[in-house]
Amino acid sequence: MTLPAALLLDLDDTILAFDAVADECWNSLCVRYAPEVGESAERVFAAICRSRTWYWSELDRHREGRRDLMRTRREVVLRAFGELGLGHDQAATRLADDYTRERELLVKPFPGAIETLRELRNRGVDLALITNGEGRSQRAKIERFDLAQYFTCIVVEGEFGIGKPDHAVFNHALRSLRCLPRDAWMIGDSLVYDIAPALSLGMNAVWIDGQQSGIAPDATCRPSRTISALSEIL
Repeated sequence: MTLPAALLLDLDDTILAFDAVADECWNSLCVRYAPEVGESAERVFAAICRSRTWYWSELDRHREGRRDLMRTRREVVLRAFGELGLGHDQAATRLADDYTRERELLVKPFPGAIETLRELRNRGVDLALITNGEGRSQRAKIERFDLAQYFTCIVVEGEFGIGKPDHAVFNHALRSLRCLPRDAWMIGDSLVYDIAPALSLGMNAVWIDGQQSGIAPDATCRPSRTISALSEIL
C-alpha cells in the first residue's frame, strides 16, 4: 500500500506506550499498599484488574470515565477494595492518585515512533492527531514529547467536545487537512474507536495490534492492514 496524502493517527498505544505501562504501575503500588490494608498484593492487583475491566467494558461508562481519569481510577480502586471487604477508603483514594501521577511518568514513545512521524512529514504526508481523553492530560503528553510540530491538525476530545468513534472527529480532521476520506488512512490501536469509524467513512484503516493477538473471530470490522508498531507503516 503506497502511503496516502494524509494520515490520521491515534495517540495512546499508537505513538505513546500508555496501556503497556499500566500493569507495571498497578503492581508496584499494590506491593506498596498491601501491608497498610492487610491484604496480599496479588489479591489487591487481581481485584483492581477485575474492577477496571468491568468499568471500561461499557461504551457510555467509557466515554464518561475518560473525561476525568483521576475520579475514574478512584472509583475503580474503591470498587476493588469493596469486593475484598477492605474498609480502607482513604488508602484506596491515595493508591489511585499515586497511580495517576506515577503512570504519567512511565509513559513514553514507542521505539521508532517519533522518527516515523518525522519521516512521514519529510515524505510530504500531511498528519492529523485525533485522541480521546481530557484536554489537560492529553495536551500535557503532546507538549512533553514535542509532538505538535509533526501535525497540521490536533483534535483532543476534551477540547473539541466530542470523541471517537463519532464521525464528527474524523470529518473535522479531514476538513482541516483538505483531504477526502478515500485519500487518507486512519492508524490506531482500537478496532472500535479508530478502525470501524474510519472504514465506515470510506478511509483505509491500519490497525496496530501491539500484542499481536490477531483479530477475534467475532470482530465486526476488518482493518485494511494490520501492523504491530507504527514504524512498520514505512
